[in-house]
Amino acid sequence: MKLLFILILTLLNLTQAHAGKLSISDIQPPETLVNIHVEKLSSDQHATDFIVFVKQFVPLHKHLTHTETIYILEGTGLMRLGEEEFPVGSGDFIKVPEGTPHGVKTTSSVPLKVLSVQAPEFLGDDRVFLE
Repeated sequence: MKLLFILILTLLNLTQAHAGKLSISDIQPPETLVNIHVEKLSSDQHATDFIVFVKQFVPLHKHLTHTETIYILEGTGLMRLGEEEFPVGSGDFIKVPEGTPHGVKTTSSVPLKVLSVQAPEFLGDDRVFLE
């Protein structure tokens, strides 16, 4: 029984987000980037944090059970959020409510680099493509 308890604690620890410092500026896209590259930073049952590079576009999609918070770190683009389209660039903050269609087209010569926080934890099974 004690061994089972230790195993459960170990498995829970593997899925927990840990406090710590990470230099996001050190995270760069692969030289062979064709369109989208995702780096998972942290994840637990409350949220999953990603750095996402977008060279061309993210197709219009929605999340059935997640909100997404997007912070643009580098580059520029044209964002679609619901029925709105607007330019985005470094320093912009976008909140995407659950079920809201969204996508982006990169307009800069450098890929968009964004911090994306999905809440609750994103396991990849609630994304619905609309195009």
